[in-house]
Amino acid sequence: MAMHFIFSDTVVLLFDFWSVHSPAGMALSVLVVLLLAVLYEGIKVGKAKLLHQVLVNLPTCISQQAIAETDGESAGSDSSPVSRTHHRWYLCHFGQSLIHVVQVVIGYFIMLAVMSYNTWIFLGVVLGSAVGYYLAYPLLSVA
Repeated sequence: MAMHFIFSDTVVLLFDFWSVHSPAGMALSVLVVLLLAVLYEGIKVGKAKLLHQVLVNLPTCISQQAIAETDGESAGSDSSPVSRTHHRWYLCHFGQSLIHVVQVVIGYFIMLAVMSYNTWIFLGVVLGSAVGYYLAYPLLSVA
């Protein structure tokens, strides 16, 4: 295996069955890796936006809990708003954790693809990362 970047249309990417032996196969592989990089950037920005929304809404929920908790004690309600909010927070945390796992897996796949030292694959990852960031970054500022 070459330990330097090479221009070639033959490469094995990630798995044995992803073996490329033609220029058309290389073009398709570059497109797939490019889309993986775009997806990675989209997930990264989406995760940040979701976390921001959770953190913005959390103080409101906590302040409402304190009011509802004092009202709930006088009314004698069965389900506590505090436990509902904690349950919702744990669900959000679980969802964030799953998104993080997907992001890490895709990131390692991209890294291993670059470690094939194929220049075309590397350029596909760089271009995909740039396109993904360009498309996803404006979503952070949208309210």
